[in-house]
Amino acid sequence: MNSPHWNKETDKKIKLSERIVDYVIGGYLKNKYRIWMLTKEFKESKLDLKHLCRVCLEHISPVTSPLALISQIQRSGGSLLSQLFDGHPEIHAHPHEMMIGYTKKHVWPRIDLSEPPERWFGVLFEDMVIEHAAAGYKKGRKDNETFPFIFLPSLQKKIFLNYLDSAQSITLRDVFDAYMTSYFSAWLNNQNYIGQKKFITAFTPRLAMIKENMEFFFEVYPDGRLISLVRDPKNWFPSALRHVPKKYGDVSRAMSQWQESAQAMPGTKRDTVIVFALLNSKIWLVKLNQLCDIWQSFLILNSMIFYWYQPSIHADQSKYEF
Repeated sequence: MNSPHWNKETDKKIKLSERIVDYVIGGYLKNKYRIWMLTKEFKESKLDLKHLCRVCLEHISPVTSPLALISQIQRSGGSLLSQLFDGHPEIHAHPHEMMIGYTKKHVWPRIDLSEPPERWFGVLFEDMVIEHAAAGYKKGRKDNETFPFIFLPSLQKKIFLNYLDSAQSITLRDVFDAYMTSYFSAWLNNQNYIGQKKFITAFTPRLAMIKENMEFFFEVYPDGRLISLVRDPKNWFPSALRHVPKKYGDVSRAMSQWQESAQAMPGTKRDTVIVFALLNSKIWLVKLNQLCDIWQSFLILNSMIFYWYQPSIHADQSKYEF
């Protein structure tokens, strides 16, 4: 029976149905448009990335400076000294522990020049940059302060291979120059990339404790430098114990390792600086001006002013635990 009441209810249902259909279709079309827009944007972003890589490859500044290696047993102040060099206008400062060692970071990599360049890159490549690029850089996993680290490993490999393609007769130094060039060029937010550099500085613990490592190091870098710190064992041991209790829990074994590190330094036949026992980071900073003369002369720098507020990646070095 078609009553006026029935017609009004029917009209309401029809209008409601129409609104639902409009809403569903509209939402569907809106979602389709969004997908199209994002797809287009992502494609353009890929093109932008390709363009960025192309520009970087066209404007490479070769990094051929010698390496000043900081190395000794852990917890001796190597990280702190490495960060103090960061930001100096005459230095390319490697931002974290250099891990080119193969198969372990404290073994200087052996490069076989008869192998292809892709193999050399695989040996030298530092896997840690992938983690730092994704999550940012922090000195330790428990450190609350994180710094952005914009790094493109794929670009690094292209720069490495392109650099060697232009070399006429490849030497061991060419391979390491290619790696350093590719590393600092693929690090896109490096605040200290421009300018003439006299040295690259990098910290790798324990590398200098093995004689063969130093022989290979100076074969590649006859103009290189080795900087080793020897910390007072009374202060070194508690720090090492806190850092790695399992490794340094036994006092006799720990002190044997400290002694091995200390005795290895005078055995190097090349330029070496040995800095003895600065008790903690506060004393480090108080004595800093006295140490500047040493670093300035040793690295042939025009000045040894630490650029506290213009680092490549780090902020307040005074926070580092020593």
